[in-house]
Amino acid sequence: MRVLLSIKPKFAEMIFAGTKKFEFRRTVFRNPDVKTVVVYASFPVQKVIGEFEIEKIINDELEELWKQTKKYAGIDETCFFSYFSDKESGYAIKIKKTKRYKKALCLREDFNATPPQSFMYLDAVTV
Repeated sequence: MRVLLSIKPKFAEMIFAGTKKFEFRRTVFRNPDVKTVVVYASFPVQKVIGEFEIEKIINDELEELWKQTKKYAGIDETCFFSYFSDKESGYAIKIKKTKRYKKALCLREDFNATPPQSFMYLDAVTV
């Protein structure tokens, strides 16, 4: 099963370059069958640019989560704690293997969808 995540273009590029190996989320999908994340690069790109396999999802208290992920977080400590400012714990999706699409896809035309606020299941959609 796959989910679509909206990710800022700067961070999406880092994921496909291999320098960001964790995608942080305040909440995460609960379905354990999700194995792949389809990446929608948000404004100004506004295209689906690729996907990645999930190695694992870490849920921990923020200090411990930062300790485990900081080397490949793709963000600095200030940004990390600011993002999770009103939370006691957070999620880090560990990226296993990436696949950049040769041609970026349109969310509306290719997926009949609009950008998700958090995530969207794609189990019935094929790319």
